[in-house]
Amino acid sequence: MRVSLFIACLSDMFFPNVGEAVVRLLKRHGVEVDFPQDQTCCGQPAFNGGFHSEARRMAQQWLHAFRHSEYVVAPSGSCVAMVRSHYPELLPEAAEVAARTYEFTEFLVDVLKVEDLGAQFHARAAYHHSCHMRRDLGIYRQPLTLLQHVRGLELVEVPRQELCCGFGGTFAVKMPEISAAMVTDKVEAVAATGADILVGSDSSCIMNIGGRMAREGRPIRVMHTAELLWEGVKNRG
Repeated sequence: MRVSLFIACLSDMFFPNVGEAVVRLLKRHGVEVDFPQDQTCCGQPAFNGGFHSEARRMAQQWLHAFRHSEYVVAPSGSCVAMVRSHYPELLPEAAEVAARTYEFTEFLVDVLKVEDLGAQFHARAAYHHSCHMRRDLGIYRQPLTLLQHVRGLELVEVPRQELCCGFGGTFAVKMPEISAAMVTDKVEAVAATGADILVGSDSSCIMNIGGRMAREGRPIRVMHTAELLWEGVKNRG
């Protein structure tokens, strides 16, 4: 099996260790991984801003990069949602490749049929369900299944977990006051769990929540799901 890594812009620019963790975990399960060098942004900011012609051109470049891929996997539910939900309407010829595009935890559980990576990580962790993964892609069970199999990890539920963290891409820029109020509520909800770690599968969300936590001086580590799983696998030797 061969996978092409589709790295989200935020992961590429700010969280390269997330992409590295994804590659290492996939290779441990016999998956060959390549990285198309001509991939660019998926075009979601342009699409959400109403610039559909510009988004279509970016979709064309994405299709050029991944058109021959057996599977496309990304550590970002947000970007996968853009490809699977909106590319077919922008670019009908992208539908076939879009159907072979998966969010990382979804690929592990639903395609590779892997639920237990043999990881060990002793901590109390809260999981943040990002909006695009939960609402757009319907991915809820898969990341929790993987985390529940991590030895030593106590997984706790965030109150009102269905609420958005307030990032929403350009929403945070256009409506900063509302966005700030939303992330404040989210941080308070996470803190109420007594968690040592906040885990999420979208870098945009964990960057937003983690940034607010850092400014408030809250001692809660923020990790992408792939990071925690890879660190947990390394802990086992």
